[in-house]
Amino acid sequence: MALIVQKFGGTSVSHLGPIRRVARRVKAELDAGNQVAVVVSAMAGVTDQLVGWTRDMAPDGDTAEYDVVVSSGEQVTSGLVALALQRLGVNARSWLGWQLPVRTSASHARARILEIETGDIRKLMESGGVPVVAGFQGLSPDGRVTTVGRGGSDTLAVALAAALGAARCDLYSDVTGVFTADPWIVNNARKLDKITCEEMLELASLGAKVLDPRSVRMALRHRLPIQVLSSFADLPGTLVEGTIITDVWGMPLEDDAELKMVTGIAYSRDDAKITVVRVPDKPGVAADILAPLSEAGINIDMIVQNVSHDGNANITFTIARADAGRAIETLRKKQGTLNFENVLSDVDVAKVSVIGVGMQSHAGVAQTMFSALAKEEINIQVISTSEIKISVLIAEEHTERAVRALHAAYRLDEQ
Repeated sequence: MALIVQKFGGTSVSHLGPIRRVARRVKAELDAGNQVAVVVSAMAGVTDQLVGWTRDMAPDGDTAEYDVVVSSGEQVTSGLVALALQRLGVNARSWLGWQLPVRTSASHARARILEIETGDIRKLMESGGVPVVAGFQGLSPDGRVTTVGRGGSDTLAVALAAALGAARCDLYSDVTGVFTADPWIVNNARKLDKITCEEMLELASLGAKVLDPRSVRMALRHRLPIQVLSSFADLPGTLVEGTIITDVWGMPLEDDAELKMVTGIAYSRDDAKITVVRVPDKPGVAADILAPLSEAGINIDMIVQNVSHDGNANITFTIARADAGRAIETLRKKQGTLNFENVLSDVDVAKVSVIGVGMQSHAGVAQTMFSALAKEEINIQVISTSEIKISVLIAEEHTERAVRALHAAYRLDEQ
């Protein structure tokens, strides 16, 4: 008997029909002899509607009241799923975040999960029952409802699985697993049977929308396997195949030479490029440029400094596109102090990345990437690398062509 946490996303509980389907899937897991805890998101589109209402009512309103409003969608679905399970003869009960409680930091709208108390739900599971936990929400130190940010139900599900010592956390949505690239762009993108947490974390952080990066980081920290599955696959009693995400320690050992050099392609259209023009080329200038941005809470991603020949250099870096205006304003206020000529921004850019643990044992990964983009006459503006990824910044208009070209260059459609 295994203890499994099942999380169902918004499309899986979008109305009563899918909710009944969710209940049948949970019961099938119970009938297989496993203990099950369930975490649910709000119905598809509901959280967006609730967020819209709070912004219309008070654009700069109290974030604690924002959390009260936007967390209500999960309350509805947790109760409905519990009712659907009861109709099937399952002893089910809903729990809201504050009832467990899910203890979080006090940062409303972006709270961090600190601890989950599991005593009551353990008792229910030991008696064959199923707790249905509202995702996305928790309880602050001062007793207020909090939310853990968009996509936070994935993170809460993984945190609950870790707290319960679960064998696995199954994340159900409308996708059948993790693909080598966005299947809406690459027709022959291939579903991966397995992927390491390290690779999945890079994919999620670099634009893949399958999982919240925080949930992958938490799974990696607790060495907890995750399975990504479709809630719309055949059921019950059939083998549901998704993608297993696990740390390298949990992967079957393979010869390094057999590992593919690249596992997947990710892209993001959420970046902006900032260039600080003609900065005095002297020690510490990059720190002086980036310090006011850090103080303003603006995160820097890719960065490059041009070599100077006249005592000046250009520093180019990327930030979140939503922060572009604020970054320009922050830097221009420091122009006199920092003594640069100008600051420019470009939001018509995209970041395309290739990811794979096999990079560490293969030569020519970067050459393949650069050659593929050159053949498509796609100019590379900025490059950044790590042990298992290479990212390039390109003009946004070339995004889809670049993803397809790289997918073909690394022959990711092949098993």
